[in-house]
Amino acid sequence: MGEESALPQALPLAGIRILDLSRALAGPYATALLSDLGATIVKAESIKGGDSSRSWPPFEDEHSLYFDSANRGKESIAIDFYTPAGRDLLWELAMSADVVVENFRPGVLATTGLDPEKLRAAKPSIIIASVSGFGAVGPLAQAPGLDQVAQGMSGLMSVTGPDAGNMYRVGVPIVDLVSGINTALAIAAALVGRARTGVGMEVSTSLLETGLGLGAFQAQKYLSTGEVPVPLGNTHPALTPYGVFATADIPVIIAVGNEKQWQQLCTLLGAPELVERPEYATGKLRHAKEAALKVELENLLAHRTANEWLPVLRAAAIPAGPIYNYEQAFADDQVKALDMVETVHRADGTELPLVRGPISVNRAAPRIRKAPPSLGEDTLAVLADLSLTQEQIAGLVEAGIVLAAPPVQAGLVL
Repeated sequence: MGEESALPQALPLAGIRILDLSRALAGPYATALLSDLGATIVKAESIKGGDSSRSWPPFEDEHSLYFDSANRGKESIAIDFYTPAGRDLLWELAMSADVVVENFRPGVLATTGLDPEKLRAAKPSIIIASVSGFGAVGPLAQAPGLDQVAQGMSGLMSVTGPDAGNMYRVGVPIVDLVSGINTALAIAAALVGRARTGVGMEVSTSLLETGLGLGAFQAQKYLSTGEVPVPLGNTHPALTPYGVFATADIPVIIAVGNEKQWQQLCTLLGAPELVERPEYATGKLRHAKEAALKVELENLLAHRTANEWLPVLRAAAIPAGPIYNYEQAFADDQVKALDMVETVHRADGTELPLVRGPISVNRAAPRIRKAPPSLGEDTLAVLADLSLTQEQIAGLVEAGIVLAAPPVQAGLVL
């Protein structure tokens, strides 16, 4: 909504300081969401290359767009984690934070000098949030885990694809992303709990747990009936008609969720008699005859184009929409109305269009407060926030304990 209709807002996590030790996607996506909601995110990275995703494609010149997509609104400090002075600095950063976020294998955080028990003993109010591949217990607790492995092991891939002989991963790293959402939710809950008790806590999730949680009714179907779900392509596993249907030109998605919508659809298509057909009398019966019903509906839909059908379907409160590529998605009038893309400027002056966070506060979408940082871009500012003197900061830089990226403007080193 426009500024004139937005209520006065104070971002709910303003004043919360988070030390982000995570890398790749799950942890960084969590802290990007928390930044959207007002938290200050200090991203502590290894002096030796930083977050591994900085080296992942796609690239725009030397900039990793993978990294950029999940690191808006953060400050970067680059530290040599493997020196005593570097570990002391990490400890000070943790002591200055409300929350520490990490996605190492279980137990690795302690090897950086940030043993969770010692952290909580020194600062009982601290919240420690962890994301792992397979959880803190079990035979795979120490095994490395990535998104597609979790998609496969959780059953998610087994219900994605055209048929049982062709199982696909979701086209984005959905388990990583939802693990990030779960982590952000857990941190927000822990902050609420701390406000009530004054005591912090440890919260965690894993890619495998998230993947299993995404099973929803498909997982429940197996648990309750013993029936193993299979992929059904673009056909809904429970509701009919619900899926992709051909029209006179391009396919559209039509999603009928109740009897009223079914009756409306039949009327709109000029075939009200379908409602009276005994084989289509209930949702369960329609689902059993899904293939035959789809043929009948597509014969009726073939008389108009997608652009002719969609306004009519939406006017009748039947959920419907096109299948867009990303170029088409960002050109859509509804997407434009939501103002989902914001252009920011990196430290080197280059422009970067970013998708903003998906959460609004008081009817207004929080803006991106800072472009994704270059490695060590904010080292000097973060150290100053720790009340180090200029001499102490200069000593850390000269000793190679920290990396302070030189200030730049419009691509020129100052």
